[in-house]
Amino acid sequence: MTPRTNQRIDGTRLWASLMEMARIGATPKGGVRRLALSDLDRQGRDLFRRWCEEAGLSVRVDAIGNMFARREGRDPSRPPVLFGSHLDSQPSGGKFDGALGVLAGLEVVRSLDDLDIVTEAPIELVNWTDEEGSRFGHSLMGSGVWSGVFDLAEMEGLSDLDGLTVGAALEATGIRGPEPAAAFPADAYFELHIEQGPILENEGKSIGIVTGAQAQVWYDAVITGQDAHAGTTPPAARKDALVAAARVIGLVDRLMRARGEDGRGTVGQLSVIPNSRNVIPGEVRFSVEFRHHDLAEVDRLDEEFPREAAALVEQSGTRLALARLFKMPAQRFDPGCVDLVRKAAVRLGLPAREIISGAAHDAVYVARHVPTAMIFTPCKDGLSHNEAESIEPEEAEAGCQVLFDVVLARANRASADAGSAVGRPSA
Repeated sequence: MTPRTNQRIDGTRLWASLMEMARIGATPKGGVRRLALSDLDRQGRDLFRRWCEEAGLSVRVDAIGNMFARREGRDPSRPPVLFGSHLDSQPSGGKFDGALGVLAGLEVVRSLDDLDIVTEAPIELVNWTDEEGSRFGHSLMGSGVWSGVFDLAEMEGLSDLDGLTVGAALEATGIRGPEPAAAFPADAYFELHIEQGPILENEGKSIGIVTGAQAQVWYDAVITGQDAHAGTTPPAARKDALVAAARVIGLVDRLMRARGEDGRGTVGQLSVIPNSRNVIPGEVRFSVEFRHHDLAEVDRLDEEFPREAAALVEQSGTRLALARLFKMPAQRFDPGCVDLVRKAAVRLGLPAREIISGAAHDAVYVARHVPTAMIFTPCKDGLSHNEAESIEPEEAEAGCQVLFDVVLARANRASADAGSAVGRPSA
């Protein structure tokens, strides 16, 4: 659906930018593999920086690699309006997860230039480091460090499966910047993202007005049994770590389904050791996560799962080591920022609905310091974290147009209103 407005972004230019960025790390099945702090990540950042500088933006980079591209406003004393997302991807990711928010932000800037609009407040386009968490095991790393949720030194010590640390990767790629990785005063933050679920598409909505994000808890699990010969070890003598892991994985699924359609429980990583076809596995390492919009349910899962998993593993004659990585409360977004998204969708004549984000996004941590809202666009069949992830050009255009409207409205609001809201995010 074409948005109703005289101040139009250039949807064709936005789509061309998305396709050009998607060539960096392109996979044979049409997706992208642009892992955080890799050489391909650096190439994507270099292209983004070039585009920003060609648009007249000044780019600075902080110690965890977060990029901030600033366009000055009439009043340099006012705190900036932030907007953006991330450019890193999953190992077999799609073209639009994260990249849509960053490159739509760039299109907002380009369109402001086309229309000769100077905002009252400065605006800053952000590319957050390692939102996905697929390489170093810690999602929302850049925004988490910036917001003070994670310690920079602790994050620098994390390593990938090859043993390379975040700190070493920052240095090797040249991605680390000189600026402090810490929150600074900002007026608001807006993030455009694909929904990564089927609700908008199923209901024929062009825009998701995101009111908040789910609570979640993540674990790393290690089950230790005993390596033994597959052909000579009878059932009574087996201490099969993989059998025990299978039972725990079944538990994750049962606990999820007990919460109905609001439940989420996933084991997404599994490593079997020694991984030989004729050896009973002596060790299995795997990830576990639960999500729910109600923190009380996540609290109950955090109590039930460790207890029930330990009992299952003990029955198998094996041992369980379970480490909780983090528990994230549900995050409500700022009502004023959410209302700007709602009003923009109405003004543009775009069918919209309120929605809670099932995924974690950088906006969740930024919201702890800055009034924040998100905008969702549909994606085909709700598919994401997949090379087949797909959206239509007009869907990208509609989301970008809403982003343009809300950034412009926030940056041009009366200075007295701006001053009263800085640094007062929603609880």
